[in-house]
Amino acid sequence: QFQGGVWSLSTVLCDALMTMDVMLCTASIFNLCAISVDRFIAVSIPLNYNRRQIDLRQLILISTTWIFAFAVASPVIFGLNNVPNRDPSLCQLEDDNYIVYSSICSFFIPCPVMLVLYCAMFQGLKRWEEARKAKLRGSIYGANRKLYHPSTFIESKQTGLEPEGCNPYARSDHPGDYVMNNGIQTVSYPHLKYSHPGHSQKRAKINGRERKAMRVLPVVVGAFLFCWTPFFVVHITRALCKSCAIPTQVISTVTWLGYVNSAVNPIIYTIFNAEFRNFFRKVLRLF
Repeated sequence: QFQGGVWSLSTVLCDALMTMDVMLCTASIFNLCAISVDRFIAVSIPLNYNRRQIDLRQLILISTTWIFAFAVASPVIFGLNNVPNRDPSLCQLEDDNYIVYSSICSFFIPCPVMLVLYCAMFQGLKRWEEARKAKLRGSIYGANRKLYHPSTFIESKQTGLEPEGCNPYARSDHPGDYVMNNGIQTVSYPHLKYSHPGHSQKRAKINGRERKAMRVLPVVVGAFLFCWTPFFVVHITRALCKSCAIPTQVISTVTWLGYVNSAVNPIIYTIFNAEFRNFFRKVLRLF
């Protein structure tokens, strides 16, 4: 509790508050890093992502996030903040070395990891899309070559005989190739193989997911960097540069800007995710 800018409660409660503050801040950043790991796995093994060990993977990611966050914040509650000549009227992190350590662990390490994973995922999705289009073009070209046999027409010119496949009244070696339907003769091509509808539907789902990822990831990463970079730059500057005079208003602004990121993320996912939008519409109708 602050009274006129002065901490009026015990230093133990202050350390608990500082520990909770560092842990929640770190967990928020680690959570975004865990999301990048989860999506990287989804891109690496897209067909098996929704079927194999999804519960175990989510449990590992969530548990690792909070374990690492507590490991970064725990020195405060275990007495690191009890420096000699500590002013009990102030509730703040007292150890400058810990500020540098926590900033590196909470931001300057997970942020590059997250950016590398997102770049690798974006490049993988781009190569995947190009390979899919090339395969589709190859399938269409192969089907056209099977449909029209230029070699057959060349042989017919050389022999002077009309190819049996070009004569609509000739008897076909494949029963059912020519079918009379209401007096109209239709032609089927049993030698052409088409993929199962389920496979095309699965590919469509994967393609839709990759397009959503390409659209939402730059916004999430951009909001993350915009909100958290000033916070950690200012606080690590305070710890390393004692002669640097940073106004209190700047410190408060960058601190709340970092907190705003936790409120912005649900809005971003709601805007770019149709399932979230439909869910919130249903909730609003209920109320």
